[in-house]
Amino acid sequence: MLLRGCTIRNTDWCFGLVVFAGPDTKLMQNSGRTSFKRTSIDRLMNILVLVIFAFLATMCLILAVGNSIWEYKKGYYFQVYLPWAEGVHSAPFSGFLMFWSYVIILNTVVPISLYVSVEVIRLGHSYFINWDKKMYCAKRCTPAEARTTTLNEELGQVEYIFSDKTGTLTQNIMVFSKCSVNKRSYGDVLDVLGYKAELGEKTEPVDFSFNPLADPNFTFWDTGLLEAVKLGDPHVHEFFRLLSLCHTVMSEEKNPGELYYKAQSPDEGALVTAARNFGFVFRSRTPKTITVQELGQPVTYQLLAILDFNNVRKRMSVIVRNHEGQIRLYCKGADTILLERLHPGNQELYNVTTDHLNEYAGEGLRTLVLAYRDLEESYYTSWAERLQRARTISEGREDRVARLYEEVENDMVLLGATAIEDKLQQGVPETIALLTLANIKIWVLTGDKQETAVNIGYSCKMLTDEMTEVFIITGHTVLEVRQELRKAREKMMDSSRSVGNGFTYPEKVAASNLTSVLEAVAGEYALVINGHSLAHALEADMELEFLETACACKAVICCRVTPLQKAQVVELVKKYKKAVTLAIGDGANDVSMIKSEWRGWRSAKGGPHFWVRGSKNRPRPPIKMWLCWEINREMSEINSI
Repeated sequence: MLLRGCTIRNTDWCFGLVVFAGPDTKLMQNSGRTSFKRTSIDRLMNILVLVIFAFLATMCLILAVGNSIWEYKKGYYFQVYLPWAEGVHSAPFSGFLMFWSYVIILNTVVPISLYVSVEVIRLGHSYFINWDKKMYCAKRCTPAEARTTTLNEELGQVEYIFSDKTGTLTQNIMVFSKCSVNKRSYGDVLDVLGYKAELGEKTEPVDFSFNPLADPNFTFWDTGLLEAVKLGDPHVHEFFRLLSLCHTVMSEEKNPGELYYKAQSPDEGALVTAARNFGFVFRSRTPKTITVQELGQPVTYQLLAILDFNNVRKRMSVIVRNHEGQIRLYCKGADTILLERLHPGNQELYNVTTDHLNEYAGEGLRTLVLAYRDLEESYYTSWAERLQRARTISEGREDRVARLYEEVENDMVLLGATAIEDKLQQGVPETIALLTLANIKIWVLTGDKQETAVNIGYSCKMLTDEMTEVFIITGHTVLEVRQELRKAREKMMDSSRSVGNGFTYPEKVAASNLTSVLEAVAGEYALVINGHSLAHALEADMELEFLETACACKAVICCRVTPLQKAQVVELVKKYKKAVTLAIGDGANDVSMIKSEWRGWRSAKGGPHFWVRGSKNRPRPPIKMWLCWEINREMSEINSI
């Protein structure tokens, strides 16, 4: 059964039957309650209209009471020629009827047309965004599209921007750049003496002409990796065998020799394409088999199990049986998760690979660790039976399945690491610099590792060498995180007290509101925090300390965070700062963050810009955003669920 939202691929036609499964399905359980977002003008108009209604009711009540008093004292004498209407027998009842008469007479006090007039003005402003030539993406022939008429009035009031990194700050075009296999790093351009060299006009890429199924758009610069494949290095062969098997990519061959891969994520597509060019070509898959062409020889593996990737596991595994009957688990995932599950055997390989990972992350590359484990036939049979029973129970099914996944994904052998490059969008550094001048604070919430996030932060000029200090929070316990946050605040407070020439602020400043003092600190600071530290920082007894420290910084980078943590950070700022916020994302893992914001944006590939206009209190300069936004598409998809 296919749930709503699924896409059928490689299928020309099919018969379908729509089945309503009710609100107990996983999709409906995760949909959540849709919150209606109102702008500040909407809220102000609602208050004004309520006040006007109250004023109207008060006026009508006063007039009705006056009418009752007049009818009681004076109206009796005029009944000879001004008799009461039929059914009216007393002055109070006459006043009751006059109350509603005055409501009808004075109803023009209520500005019903105000809503229509404001909405027409908003509609016109939204067309200015759609017609802006500077927001037109010529590469994709796509103009900017305002999917809500209230967008323009909110832009000038934004104080905090929460942005994803991949696909938002970067282009989301993944390129296999480097890898580490058996204590050797591949991907650097080397000169004649074996030293690293810069790419130049005379640099020739690796020649893949020996492989008729190679992707002509794939480029790699280190010939040493191809030589290792041709020489039959078993570690390199196993490395690319893992890349060609451990994925969910679908293959389509429209013409002989022309393969087209359809991947759920650009990362998977880049890794499978790399294996394809180096001779391990993924050809096809069925529910029970995977066919790979290894150096020209077709090999079919029996697919025994797929251990899916999710944002909690941060890894994916497959269990396959080769033609010799050997059962092997292949796994790829984040280094913080996978390195903890390795067999403690080869410590030297572990140390060298870790050094390579840090080097790749320092260059801003997205890294993954690869590992495998051989399974005995008896153990796999027992494990598969327990997994089948766990999947059929009604209560605690997900927890039991997760424990079985944890059990089999242990004591693995480290195979290597991959590094994928995702280039910045055009003009991102200039955009962020202008946003900073407009006193808008930018928080980047990403799932990448710390070194990669920090490097991207420097590349897009969120982090600069001129900053007073960049605080890095890496504590693994509540106590460690609390101490690191307090040390950061103490340093900022010390710098804010000292003005120069030995003069210091009096003690009464330190006793004032801590948040206002921290936000007025002298110097520029930045905060970088890991996902495991953020989990402690978001606890109820520490969230205010984290917020005070983060809001005093010019830039905040949260790395290795889950979608739930993204939403929690946004809710924290909205709860205590009462500020207009903007969320920018491009994937399903950003939906929770976008739903939590005042304004939700979904970014797309491209390069035009939009203008952020001045707020009512402090004018802001026009700010070029060299990103092409598809406004609120994500929100419309959420509301349709």
